[in-house]
Amino acid sequence: MPPRRTRGSSCQSIVIRLVWAVGVPLAILLQLVKHAPEVGIPLLLAAAAAGLVYVVRRARKAEQQRLEAARYAQVREVQSREIARYHSLGPTEFEHAIAYLCQRDGCTNVQVVGGAGDLGADVTASAPDGRRIVIQCKRYGPTHKVGSPEMQRFGGTCYSIHGAHIAALVTTSTFTRQAAAYAVAQGIRLFDEQALAGWASQTGPAPWHQVNQPVA
Repeated sequence: MPPRRTRGSSCQSIVIRLVWAVGVPLAILLQLVKHAPEVGIPLLLAAAAAGLVYVVRRARKAEQQRLEAARYAQVREVQSREIARYHSLGPTEFEHAIAYLCQRDGCTNVQVVGGAGDLGADVTASAPDGRRIVIQCKRYGPTHKVGSPEMQRFGGTCYSIHGAHIAALVTTSTFTRQAAAYAVAQGIRLFDEQALAGWASQTGPAPWHQVNQPVA
């Protein structure tokens, strides 16, 4: 059994590699500067310039990563506040809230049609490009996933009965794997808790701009 590398041996290995990678070439350059300055000085200047470029690029990349991390954290905070609002709504209020989002983002002919005998359509609208949108709303708790039977009922009516060009199921929860697979096969767009938070906070797409990813 090979001996385990300790933290000290690992650090020592890194130091040795740095010496070989930086120290040895630098020592050679300094010898060239001393004994053949016409060759060594230009090489030393070129190495210094390359090192400076490398340092600047690393600094820019680090700053970009810091800004991206800060922006991501800010977006997640906004989305978290938004989805909390939707969890506090009742089912009918949730349908009206989704209708408002459609109207806010440029849809026309927005109607809340949910209720007894709605045949799976809770909100209908015309997208900004004229396509007919049919949305089913499921205001569920985080642990109550939208299942395959519910998805299949919606899939059986959204196109044939309601004439949808865009069919979407929006929920404050998530979807089972079977429900998601059925939706992808039928072209039903899925908006789970996170996607809804993005849409509501305008940090993510609306259903008529979003396309499902294949289920892994």
